[in-house]
Amino acid sequence: MTSFIATYESASGQTRTITIKAADLTTAKKLLRRRGIRATDLRATLNDKANSKEQKSKNSSNRGLLSIDLRAALEKSPGVKEKAVFANKLSALVNAGIPIVRSLDLMANQQRLPMFKRALMKVSLDVNEGTSMGAAMRQWPKVFDHLSIAMVEAGELGGVLDESLQRLAKLLEDNSRLKNQIKGALGYPVAVLIIAVLVFLGMTIFLIPTFAGIFEDLGAELPMFTQLMVDLSELLRSSFSLILVGVLLVSVWIFNRYYATHQGRRQVDRLKLKMPLFGDLIIKNATAQFSRIFSSLNRAGVPILMSLEISSETAGNSIISDAILKSRTLVQEGVLLSAALARQKVLPEMALSMLAIGEETGEMDLMLSKVADFYEDEISTSLKALTSMLEPAMIVVVGVIVGSILLAMYLPMFTIFDQIQ
Repeated sequence: MTSFIATYESASGQTRTITIKAADLTTAKKLLRRRGIRATDLRATLNDKANSKEQKSKNSSNRGLLSIDLRAALEKSPGVKEKAVFANKLSALVNAGIPIVRSLDLMANQQRLPMFKRALMKVSLDVNEGTSMGAAMRQWPKVFDHLSIAMVEAGELGGVLDESLQRLAKLLEDNSRLKNQIKGALGYPVAVLIIAVLVFLGMTIFLIPTFAGIFEDLGAELPMFTQLMVDLSELLRSSFSLILVGVLLVSVWIFNRYYATHQGRRQVDRLKLKMPLFGDLIIKNATAQFSRIFSSLNRAGVPILMSLEISSETAGNSIISDAILKSRTLVQEGVLLSAALARQKVLPEMALSMLAIGEETGEMDLMLSKVADFYEDEISTSLKALTSMLEPAMIVVVGVIVGSILLAMYLPMFTIFDQIQ
């Protein structure tokens, strides 16, 4: 344990000092805060024994630094759901009159994710030392995104932190629900397709060779389709399959590296927008996200240029994101937002028309909220229609795969029966 000397002012205005023992400086500050002491100066006083221990442990600490950094790199960052729960609970605590520092401490104690827990503890300490909550959150970009920080800063500036946190929680919950809805709708067809491919590979690699051996012993002449399946089975069981897997892995790696570049991301995202069925779904999702986030930020008092910048980061598609950023530049030059977005020709006409009406009537936030509600309903309807189309299509695919294997195995039997007769 290390000894710390804290200097503080008493209630009568006298300067006093107190000595406490703690594992580190952060723990010492926390102990002082629990005692209700706001230290003006806090210093460690290490005796010779403590110095000796620290020197002995220094080498072992350096040896463990790599493992600590690796463990920190593998830690899970909080997702949308965790952030929504945090904002909702913190809003309730602040609204109940509990001081923000105490509220953050309570949230940190309840948090299970190590990275999120450390971030909340550090934010609590920084806020207790006089730093604004938004500025403290900016030190943890892996935990708090720009949207959360902007909403908190707007709430602090307007003195309505609890309301901003409620809006943030509602916004994050809506985004999480929309993402889960999309994943849930597409999860079943993808799972069925994966199972169908695995069944096809299993039957081709393990089942067909058994029947091929039986037909060869009987001296049956294999039909063309059966011979094709047998050749495919031999190909999959040969070393060529390993080469094919290697080529696929390298191709995936090259694609990821290309997609990581700005130009590559733009080209791939442009193709996504042109995909049948899915392209329209991506545009609707981006429109709903932009409308909901921009409306919430604008209602919270965030400047329009900052709101556009943050909204562009959550678009989910680089083409739409770049269009929003170009519109931001035009708005900065004095162009109306609806006109600036219309020039980019990315968002739907209906959304732009409602945005223009909102600008004319002075109720842009309300109109954008209605736009978000409308397109979220459109996404739900589109997903139901897409699912109703994909489910029977997947059943047909599975039937074709299994049927082709069975056909390849049974066709030679008819030849054998003819020879017996």
